[in-house]
Amino acid sequence: MKRRTFIQSSTALAATLMLPGCATSRGGSKDRLRTAHIGLGYQGTEDMRAIASHPAVDVVALCDVDSKLLTAAHAKHPQAKTFVDYRTMLREMGDEIDAVIVATPDHTHAPASLMAMEMDKPVYCQKPLAHHVSEAREMARVAREKKLVTQMGIQVHSFYDYRLATQLIQSGIVGKVHTVRAWSPKNWGYNGPAPTTSDPIPAGLDWNLWLGTAPERKYVEGRYHPSNWRQIVDYGCGTLGDMGVHIFDTPYNALQLDVPRTVMNECRPPTGYGFPENNLVTYEFPSTPFTADSLKWVWYDGPGAPAEHPELALPNGEELPDQGAVFVGEKGRLLLPHFMQEPRMIVDGAYQDITSEIAAAAQALQLGTPIRNYETESPKHYHQFVDACLGKGTCSAPFSYSARLTEVILLGTVAGRFPGQTLHWNAGSGRFDEEEANTYLEGNYRKV
Repeated sequence: MKRRTFIQSSTALAATLMLPGCATSRGGSKDRLRTAHIGLGYQGTEDMRAIASHPAVDVVALCDVDSKLLTAAHAKHPQAKTFVDYRTMLREMGDEIDAVIVATPDHTHAPASLMAMEMDKPVYCQKPLAHHVSEAREMARVAREKKLVTQMGIQVHSFYDYRLATQLIQSGIVGKVHTVRAWSPKNWGYNGPAPTTSDPIPAGLDWNLWLGTAPERKYVEGRYHPSNWRQIVDYGCGTLGDMGVHIFDTPYNALQLDVPRTVMNECRPPTGYGFPENNLVTYEFPSTPFTADSLKWVWYDGPGAPAEHPELALPNGEELPDQGAVFVGEKGRLLLPHFMQEPRMIVDGAYQDITSEIAAAAQALQLGTPIRNYETESPKHYHQFVDACLGKGTCSAPFSYSARLTEVILLGTVAGRFPGQTLHWNAGSGRFDEEEANTYLEGNYRKV
C-alpha cells in the first residue's frame, strides 16, 4: 500500500470512528486527562509511569500485542481497559479517551498516531516521530490543521543543560557556528544476513499485529521482539533514530535549523535487512541567524565512534565523553556531553572559564539550580504535555518541530542505501533530486 493509499485509508477509517465529544479532547478547561497507552514494553512502561505521575491523569486504556506486557501494565492500573489492537481500542473507547501515548516500535508510530489524531486526540509519540519521511510530514500536517496538542518523546529537550546550551549558543558564545560534530558509539545496526529459519511464536504474542503495516516476516526468537527491532530497516531507524534524535536535538534547536540541502552516508553497502553498524553521515544545511553561510553537520555512530578529528580534540589529551556534540564556531568550540553535564568552552586548545556566561544564561531562562537526576527530571517533559492538553501551557517538542528533526534523521538512514553518494534534498517538494532515493521516503504498507 503506497503512501497516498495509506493516508487516505487511515483518514477514512478515523472519520468513521468519530464520536460526539471527541473534539473536546484538544485541551481546554477540563480538570483531568484520560490517557490511552499504545505499546507497553520498556519505554512504553516508562512513558506510562511518567504520564501517570501527573496528579490530573487517569490511565483508562492499555494496549499491547504481547499479553505478558499487557498484564504487567494492567497490574499497575487495574481500572484501565485492556486491548491487543489499538484500532479496536480507539473504536470502542473514542469518547472515553482524551489523549493517546504511542510507544510502539518505530514502524507503528505513524499508523497509530494518525488514527488517534484524526479522532482529534492529542498525541505523545516516542522518538523518532515516524519510520518514513512521508509519515513525519503527514503527522505534522494533521496536527497543524486540527490544532492538536502534540509532543515527541525526547525528554532531554526539557533538561537543564540542554536548555542552557541552547541559550549560550544563541547568545553568541562561540560566534557563528560553521560545523557540528556529534557521535554515539551505540550500535543499533546489524551487518549479518537475514534469518533463513523461524521459531514458534510465543504464546500471548500476536505476531501479525506486531508486524502491523510492515512486510510479513517469520518470527525469530531474539531478533525482533521485544528489543532488537531497531537494528532492522523494516521496523526501526538504527542508531540515528535512537541516540541521534536525542543528540541532534539541542544543536538543531539552538541553531534553528530546518532540513538539509545535501546528505551523504559513508557506510557499508546496504543489505536490505539490517542497518549498517557504523555510519558517518554528513549533512549540509542552509544558513540561519546563528550559523555561517552554510552549516556542516557530521554524525558518527557505531563501535569506535567517533573517528579522530582535530575539531574533536580536547585539552590535555582528555578523552571525549561517551556521547555528545561539539559546536565549532568563529570564536571557539562548545562541548556538550550527553547527558546531564554542563557545556564546556574550548579556545585555542584550552578550556575557558564561562561561569559568568552560564549564570547569565541560567538567569535568562529562570532555570534555577541544576538538578541532574533523570528520575526527577524526566517526568517534566511528559507533564508539559499533560498540562498543555489541560490548557495550562504549551509543548516544547510539538510535531511542528519534531517532524522536521525526524526528517533530518530519516534522510540520513535513506542515504545509507547509497553509500558515499551525495543526495540533494528539495525541502519544498519533499523529494531528492536523485530519483532512485525517493523510493525510500514512504512505505509499502501491508493490510492487517
